[in-house]
Amino acid sequence: MTESTFDATPVRAYLQGLQTRIAEAIGALDGTPFTADAWQRPDGERLRGGGVTAILEDGELIERGGIGFSDVAGDALPPTASAVRPQLAGRGFEAMGVSLVMHPRNPHCPTVHMNVRFLTATKPGEAPVFWFGGGMDLTPTYGYEEDARHFHRVCRDALSPFGADLYPRFKRWCDEYFFLKHRGETRGIGGIFFDDFEELGFARSFEMMKSVGDAFLHAYLPILEKRRATPYGERERAFQGYRRGRYVEFNLVYDRGTLFGLQSGGRTESILLSMPPVANWRYNWQPEPGTPEAQLATDFLKPREWLE
Repeated sequence: MTESTFDATPVRAYLQGLQTRIAEAIGALDGTPFTADAWQRPDGERLRGGGVTAILEDGELIERGGIGFSDVAGDALPPTASAVRPQLAGRGFEAMGVSLVMHPRNPHCPTVHMNVRFLTATKPGEAPVFWFGGGMDLTPTYGYEEDARHFHRVCRDALSPFGADLYPRFKRWCDEYFFLKHRGETRGIGGIFFDDFEELGFARSFEMMKSVGDAFLHAYLPILEKRRATPYGERERAFQGYRRGRYVEFNLVYDRGTLFGLQSGGRTESILLSMPPVANWRYNWQPEPGTPEAQLATDFLKPREWLE
């Protein structure tokens, strides 16, 4: 049962602090600080509020990385937000969250996505409804089983204090969500994904969301540090661009966060910060059997139980 009273102030403060911590940690690893771009919606638009976009482009380690914090409100939930709760369609809303994508320069360093968010839906004369969402997932160009196991282990450990069923449940949800139906392949090696979550009550659900957000640096930084010096050449960069094309396809066709932002009249530059700096498409290209490029498809781009 959703609680009728709750305070969004600590959620907002946590999210703002999380953005700062991640930007400082990855900026220090790269040697290039993130640039903060604060923005505010103009008066009179259908979406109110603002946020801060932290961006790093053309770094030594991160070719393009963005960490966005936003806190916006509107008079009617967009269709993507009420798709699984049609009874909330038309309600006013406030949505706040941190969303990030890192596209490293070295093809042996995987792309990563993480998001944690909090939404409330309001209607005059009725108690507000809240829910949390988020997760993180890893998208390698070249697959390393030890990296996949490490990433999933950190995800599992972040959720275990809140219920032994959450990791397998959110892992399966991630595999099903980050799936390119028109390609018949997963976007990467998955991770965890959850949405419309309030079953633990406000305080405990908030603690779970914080645990996921706090786990991100533990999940990703060791992989970056391990792979950043791996040699690569034009072949690996070309394959990276090809795989980034798949990333673009998913984000523009299926991603609920992207669609929510565009449907609600959000800030386009912030919504599309997840796009890679360079991507390419090849007509009906297939990797040679037995190559690392072929191994990505056969061994990594399908749901697996990484912690067996």
